[in-house]
Amino acid sequence: MKTSLRPAAKPQYQSPPRRNDRPYPKTRPSGQHPRRQFLRLAVGAAALPALSRNADAQSYPTRPITMIVPSAAGAGIDTVGRVVTERMRKSLAQPIIIENIAGADGSIGAGRAARAKPDGYTIDIGFLGNHVLNGAFYSLNYDLLNDFAPISPLTNNSFFLYAKKTVPAKDLTELIAWLKSNPKVSAGTTGVGPRLITAVFQRETGTRLAVIPYRGAAAAFQDLMGGQIDISFITPDGLPLVRAGSLKAYATTSNERLTAAPDIPTFAELGLPKISWSAWYGIFAPKGTPKDVIGRLNAAAVEALADPAVRSRLAELGYEAFPRERQTPEALGAFVKADAEKWWPIIKATGIKAE
Repeated sequence: MKTSLRPAAKPQYQSPPRRNDRPYPKTRPSGQHPRRQFLRLAVGAAALPALSRNADAQSYPTRPITMIVPSAAGAGIDTVGRVVTERMRKSLAQPIIIENIAGADGSIGAGRAARAKPDGYTIDIGFLGNHVLNGAFYSLNYDLLNDFAPISPLTNNSFFLYAKKTVPAKDLTELIAWLKSNPKVSAGTTGVGPRLITAVFQRETGTRLAVIPYRGAAAAFQDLMGGQIDISFITPDGLPLVRAGSLKAYATTSNERLTAAPDIPTFAELGLPKISWSAWYGIFAPKGTPKDVIGRLNAAAVEALADPAVRSRLAELGYEAFPRERQTPEALGAFVKADAEKWWPIIKATGIKAE
């Protein structure tokens, strides 16, 4: 009997039968690939913040807004801010709370606004001094040209040269002669703008003044009326005091005579065109505030400036609202840039320092 040397065949392996309660499909259902599903979820999650921001902007505002005023209560910028925001709240259907933060020529208030959350609930009313000139006077921890989102210019205003009522001069020519014959005359200044104009005035008229800084216009007006200082360049808020006979006013730095003071000449028409100053007040928000929110605030400011009652009140105070076509964020941004290019070199050339 022959024995086969061929190895016995191994039994063929058979997988165990599948359990009916745990089927193994040959293909994965359409659209259930893990990587694709993950990417789809990731894209959706990334879109949520943008959708949330858009929803917030569309519902804005849902609570009170704070407006920082970089001066003490009663100053010109404070008055303008209160007049305009009182009308803006009607459009926004929310109150606008005024927060006065004075100090360092308005740079403390501007700095607070620059560091605020850019959600439209903290804005500030600024002016040529604290939103432009301070960049040449101070070492700031924020960027005046890049850390703010302009909303709208509000008013175009100038300074008046006031004097205590006992000054004997009847007009500007006599005043300059009186100043030259009295070298101890004192001039109050209420910020970087008036300080700069006072320096230009001395240079153009050949006079020398003892400059005394004040933290606000209210204190300067009080000392003018009390005779503690002799003259001062201040905003039009002192015109009611002139009409009442408590102060004198000799000229204005505006390009044209103001409707509120048609009898007071400009420096330009009196032969001193370099003593000209056309300043502005405007509303700003922190950089990064959504454009839709900026647009909502701008629309409220435009509505306020179009209100006859608001325009009349501003005119009484000596402030003129900008024309409608210039009440835009772009216009305010252009003012800041142009004034920085104009005034920063002049300040450095004159050597004026912050007080």
